[in-house]
Amino acid sequence: MPRSSRTGDLQFDPEIEKTTRRLRRETKKHTEEASTSYEDGKDITLEFKQSLGESAEEVMAIVPERSIKDMTSLDLNQQLLCTEYPDLKVNFELKSGLIHLLPTFRGLAGEDQHKHLKEFHVVCSGMRRQGITEEQVKLRAFPFSLAEQAKDWLYLLPSGSITTWNDLKRQFLKKYFLAS
Repeated sequence: MPRSSRTGDLQFDPEIEKTTRRLRRETKKHTEEASTSYEDGKDITLEFKQSLGESAEEVMAIVPERSIKDMTSLDLNQQLLCTEYPDLKVNFELKSGLIHLLPTFRGLAGEDQHKHLKEFHVVCSGMRRQGITEEQVKLRAFPFSLAEQAKDWLYLLPSGSITTWNDLKRQFLKKYFLAS
């Protein structure tokens, strides 16, 4: 502890070892009391809740019991994304180089959604593969061009509501229409 944070003079303890043993015993005693009260079935949280004036039934009704396994297991009912991608005949993946070239739209006031779509079109038009249309590339790449509020908007759209690039573009322009 720095000297500047001390509030008073330090006291000299001629029997420092004796004091240390006493403090350790007290700490051990408190720890044992706490563990035995827990083993005896005393529920500390229940005592706390009752001290607040709530009955045990009210507390159990409010807080459902969940095991650690339940809390850490995967949510199988997780909502799917709004976009339904068409099945492709060829194997296709977005390269990280393309993703890094994409412009970023955050959904902030004053951002031009038309400019974002134009820049997005320029980047995606340069990415052509045999058997894949530009629309399919745009549909898969568009979520990577969004950030912050705009990405939150995309995740909140109902699952399966977007099936084509035009659907996505229409929803995007509808949401971020600039009133001028």
